[in-house]
Amino acid sequence: MLEIPIDGTLDLHTFRPSDVKQLVPDYLDECRMRGILEVRIIHGKGTGALRETVHAILGRTDAVASFRLAGDAGGWGATVVTLRPPDDNDTIEEEE
Repeated sequence: MLEIPIDGTLDLHTFRPSDVKQLVPDYLDECRMRGILEVRIIHGKGTGALRETVHAILGRTDAVASFRLAGDAGGWGATVVTLRPPDDNDTIEEEE
């Protein structure tokens, strides 16, 4: 199992596209648990397919308050995500 640092920046260049659908929500959950509520996801510019996948995932993730292209902090190649803080009703599953 590959361990990645949970520091608010997720660089998808080192992952297979098939891993992204599970990786992004898991990473965001872990960030929320650690109180990191602004996350930068680096997906690269390329054809835009990975960016579209990431944005689709973010759009259906309840914990995401908002997201936007990074602008000066990465342009089209990165997305900045604002997460909702966890509350007492949230149940974030932890791996054993």
